Amino acid sequence: MKQQPLAYRMRPNHISEIVGQDHLVGEGKILNRMVQAERLASMILFGPPGTGKTSMAMALAKSLKLRAKLLNAVTDKKKDMEIVVEEAKMTGHIVMILDEVHRLDRGKQDFLLPYLESNLITLIGCTTSNPYHSINPAIRSRCHLFELYSLTPDQIMTALKRAAIDPDKGLGEYTIQVDQDAFEHFANSANGDMRSALNGLELAVFSTPKNEQGTIIINLETAEECMQKKSFSHDKSGDAHYDVLSAFQKSIRGSDVDAALHYLGRLIEAGDLDSIARRMIVTAYEDIGVANPQAGPRAIAAVQAAERVGFPEARIPLSVAIVELCLSPKSNSAYQALDAALTDIRAGKAGEIPAHLKDSHYQGAKQLGRGIDYKYPHQYDNGWVSQQYLPDTIKNKRYYYPKQTGKFEQAMKQVHDRILQDKTK
Repeated sequence: MKQQPLAYRMRPNHISEIVGQDHLVGEGKILNRMVQAERLASMILFGPPGTGKTSMAMALAKSLKLRAKLLNAVTDKKKDMEIVVEEAKMTGHIVMILDEVHRLDRGKQDFLLPYLESNLITLIGCTTSNPYHSINPAIRSRCHLFELYSLTPDQIMTALKRAAIDPDKGLGEYTIQVDQDAFEHFANSANGDMRSALNGLELAVFSTPKNEQGTIIINLETAEECMQKKSFSHDKSGDAHYDVLSAFQKSIRGSDVDAALHYLGRLIEAGDLDSIARRMIVTAYEDIGVANPQAGPRAIAAVQAAERVGFPEARIPLSVAIVELCLSPKSNSAYQALDAALTDIRAGKAGEIPAHLKDSHYQGAKQLGRGIDYKYPHQYDNGWVSQQYLPDTIKNKRYYYPKQTGKFEQAMKQVHDRILQDKTK
């Protein structure tokens, strides 16, 4: 057993040993209630790497003393699942813990469904993907969905200190002294990933020679060396990527410079300039719009500069643009007005174009009444003249409602209000 990684050895044998995830295994919470009632239902556990999904699945089975088999939807074949089903038929029931459940192909899925229906198999699927995006509805509808959250540094610290002194499963057979700041570095630099923190601690213990007293001393420098390969985890095709992009845009929209720069940093670490560019430009027009009309062109210019110089220098024009976008006044009035117009059009409320607005640049147009009585605005002092532009069916419809969040749109509102007043005279 000692040949197995520390993270594997320290897996809990009962849900009471699980670190974190109190919203699921805490007193009175759903998984705790399942164990108390001795009724385990099929479920999908999903969350970031290292949050203990597989460990929780195994702990649930062990807590109820149920037979369990651990399979992987990618590497294990349908034949392996058939063997588990045959075992379940002989014993009456089995818990199938299925890692990477989002990769379950159609053939394996069709094979498992009837056994899930009959409760011969209780499935506990584990995945880092959002089940609503990645798991087939036929499987998803037969399972409860439970989300696991990234662990806090304090929770990881609890597990590290437990592992350091556990004589059976942990590192308790060694005489270890871990400085507090080293513990903190392991916990903080793991980014919520328990597996990474335990692997770092194990590497530190095994790679550090004993001192003259036979003690292995782990200081901050050693912890930094053992965790330095823990790079920022970011899968461009994963659900977490879209969560970062969403938080990035919403932070700009919410005028939170610090948060926007934080999420920009995460996207830069992932090397995803394309997504950064798209979100910046969209946000400039969607959320700032006519409140600061220059935000769009300047965002485009910053993106072009970033693309020209490349990383790491690309971060400089990007940071300038993000600060401006965050602190610009916000207005979505322009595209909201267009969306309202599109809604009417798609609902069949287009109507007939007024005759005086129709094209009159062809022979016979006047005989058809085209362009007659059209008033040319430039012939009037204000460059504007009251006449009907919308079709009769929606001639009094109003789509644009200006905001007053920026000086430019405030000025536009004054013009808009004056035109509306003239229309009603």
